[in-house]
Amino acid sequence: MTMTRTLLAGLALLLSACSLPPPVVEQDDGISSQSGQFHFALPSGDYRCGEGQQVGLQREMQGKVNHRLQLDWKGRRYQLERDFSESGLPRFEDTASGLVWIDLPWKGLLLDGRTHAPLANDCTAA
Repeated sequence: MTMTRTLLAGLALLLSACSLPPPVVEQDDGISSQSGQFHFALPSGDYRCGEGQQVGLQREMQGKVNHRLQLDWKGRRYQLERDFSESGLPRFEDTASGLVWIDLPWKGLLLDGRTHAPLANDCTAA
């Protein structure tokens, strides 16, 4: 988790150094940026996580941007809305349950938004 925090802090510092919103940039690896927020081309479906956890994700796209997730976790379904993040990383939150999902190009993680404790980490598409 310390490595993740260090990475997120570094990305936040890098993005905060820019005073103007960056232009939309499309790259071959499925990553784009608009208004300082990243968009990764990541799949829907089952994600296997560390410690045997499993998360189901259904991504709702608007244009080429993932703006909402349907997240299945521990037998329940949650709707998480895209939330602006200081780091620019895709962050989705369900304010009622407090669940937060963060997308990284190589993994995803599910957090308790109130305590920031990881609930499922190192999640990759199955």
